[in-house]
Amino acid sequence: MFESATTLSAAVLRGERRPTDLVEEALSAAEARAHLGALISLVPDAREQAARVEARLAAGETPLLAGVPVVVKDNLNLRGSRTTCGSRILSSYVSPYTATVVRRLQDAGAVIVAKGNMDEFAMGSSNETSAFGPARNPWDVSRVPGGSSGGSAVAVAAGVVPLSLGSDTGGSIRQPAAMTGVYGFKPTYGRVSRYGLVAYASSLDQVGPFARTASDLALSLDAIVGPDDLDATSLDTAPRFREALARDVRGLRFAFVREALAGNTSGVDAAMARTREVLEGLGATVTEVSLPTLEYGVAAYYLVATPEASSNLARYDGMVYGSRAAGVREVNASMSATRGEGFGTEVKRRVLMGTYALSSGYYDAYYSKAMKVRRLVADDLARAFADADVLVTPTSPFPAFRIGERMDDPVAMYAADVDTVIANLAGIPAVSVPAGFETLDGRELPVGVQFLAPALADELLVSVAAAFEAATSGAFLREPPL
Repeated sequence: MFESATTLSAAVLRGERRPTDLVEEALSAAEARAHLGALISLVPDAREQAARVEARLAAGETPLLAGVPVVVKDNLNLRGSRTTCGSRILSSYVSPYTATVVRRLQDAGAVIVAKGNMDEFAMGSSNETSAFGPARNPWDVSRVPGGSSGGSAVAVAAGVVPLSLGSDTGGSIRQPAAMTGVYGFKPTYGRVSRYGLVAYASSLDQVGPFARTASDLALSLDAIVGPDDLDATSLDTAPRFREALARDVRGLRFAFVREALAGNTSGVDAAMARTREVLEGLGATVTEVSLPTLEYGVAAYYLVATPEASSNLARYDGMVYGSRAAGVREVNASMSATRGEGFGTEVKRRVLMGTYALSSGYYDAYYSKAMKVRRLVADDLARAFADADVLVTPTSPFPAFRIGERMDDPVAMYAADVDTVIANLAGIPAVSVPAGFETLDGRELPVGVQFLAPALADELLVSVAAAFEAATSGAFLREPPL
């Protein structure tokens, strides 16, 4: 299903397509692409959801995403469906409630057909830490799709659905978007409700969409952005993304981040050079800017995220919900055994890192210092935005790497986030756009470019994505060689 959500919803509203038929097409595509490992589970009532949308249409309603099939990452709760977070410890958990962002999609007429594969508890950059096996890149099944929202990215890139949702704590939407050749959007912190998103690092997590076109990004963001009484961190801002699609970017000031221009592969360098030419051709002003704290972003991120993860994951002890180790009668021993069996290696590593950083005698040396660096990163970005409307970096310094290639080297794995974590540390919006290809081992692999804007300037990034797509005639929005 490589038709855009914009096209499909319009066809449904004209009576040319039926939501029930679209769901069947998506389920058939999911079966045909099962070897990619994009999905953890199908939603049991997908067909019933489609029938309810048809009843709404018959009653004269004109919902924004009428009948569009959508995949949501498996850390977003949907009542009556499994929400596993890619972990053994929640492998049998069935949610009793629905996340606000998922409910808003359904209110807009979308049909949730499946839950996307993911790195366990969103901890990973390759989708290899999932307890249900890795997702595979449709451009080369021997390579990763990126993470942690890899399954959601693959579902869109491989044509299972036109839209999906992921979560982004340090780049987990943008990096897999770049590696699979689709759009990935991380909104300003607070513009999308986190109620019903299983927390990894609460001050960094944000929900956002994957899409194959800029217009589909706008459509989905108009559906999900907005305040929520169930999330005290949500912001009371009205979405105006479809209006932003037609905005002229002539005269906008773009600044390429100097520190992000080194250490990239040749294909990424070529994409950055091409992006500069496209922006200049659109009448924008293009300069360079320095972000000295960029090199400290990854270290600060992992010393902010892991302590929050240590706290958030303390609830998974087998006492109330989720799996429990069998045959252990004493409470403390049961909790220890349950967490030992239920958590994978990377989750254990990050929980231990976070607990250590928060422990007596080390709090000031690690967590407290990382929070100060977080402030410096935000200050650096504020200074850069005083002279630029939009900042530009690669999304990832390299295209998709081979499955297993980095699993034994966590530091090398964490390097995939070097260009993306700053947006989460500062809470600003960022989008990854398809910007080219790099040929490795005879296969074309997508690469992406990242645009960043000041807080609450999310609509500006949709304008930039749309202008870039139009200026390149959608040349980088190809279907993978399935």
